[in-house]
Amino acid sequence: MAKFILSAFADEAGKTLLEQIDALKANNFTALEPRGLDKGNISTYTPQMCKEVKKILDDNGIIVSSMGSPFGKINIHDDFNAHFDSFKVCVENANILGTNKIRMFSFYKNDDEKWEDLRDDIFEKLDIMATYSLKNGVLCCHENEKDIYGDTDTRCLDILKTFEGKIRGVFDPANFIQCGVQILPAYEMLAPYIEYMHIKDGRYADGSITPPGKGDGNLVELLRLFNKAEGEKFLTLEPHLKVFAGLSELEKEGGTADVLKDDYTYPTNRDAFNAAANALHEVLAQI
Repeated sequence: MAKFILSAFADEAGKTLLEQIDALKANNFTALEPRGLDKGNISTYTPQMCKEVKKILDDNGIIVSSMGSPFGKINIHDDFNAHFDSFKVCVENANILGTNKIRMFSFYKNDDEKWEDLRDDIFEKLDIMATYSLKNGVLCCHENEKDIYGDTDTRCLDILKTFEGKIRGVFDPANFIQCGVQILPAYEMLAPYIEYMHIKDGRYADGSITPPGKGDGNLVELLRLFNKAEGEKFLTLEPHLKVFAGLSELEKEGGTADVLKDDYTYPTNRDAFNAAANALHEVLAQI
């Protein structure tokens, strides 16, 4: 049986680290997957900047679950050398922040290209990143993301089987929904390779994002299955809900705001984050 640890992309609650920590604490989360911070994306931070972040997190009792990096989220034909140089710094920063995980992706392609023609090039670059990070005590964790090589369950399996022991999986239900992949069969296929999970739900009908448990992701059953894994497992909340700054004014007028709320639109980023966190707690209560 797994021990779930709640983490989040708290940059969806606030721009500054202190705002993010406040949102985590208010919703009983104990971990952060850093992405956007006070001075930009975590991939642009220097080791000294990460030391400062680490002190603030330690002072507030927050751990880092994984580095929410964008590495591998470039076209396969883009400059890989510069990308890899930044990746190496981010691996060093992972060690500073006390995590042994870094999120990564498997590259975009041009519209007129076929994945099978690019597989060797993609896998060569994935291997370069995974080998380097593993030698430095950090595990690459591949997220299924729309329009990259690993956007379907079968191509994710190709990556995770090929790089077994070097790359683990991040399972994102909403991203699979947006690619037309059925969630529970995908999980059954990928379960042996999943390191942690992104908590994000959505609808097949239009690809829209909903709070956890409100879409087509079968979140309750999915987490029941993930709960069979052994050891500590991070659940990283990624709300991605709509924010409409004028919603608070509409609420004063009455009526219209209720329609928007039914479509999971919120007046502020913090409100959207809180709604997603509450929904996750409701899902967990059922399992």
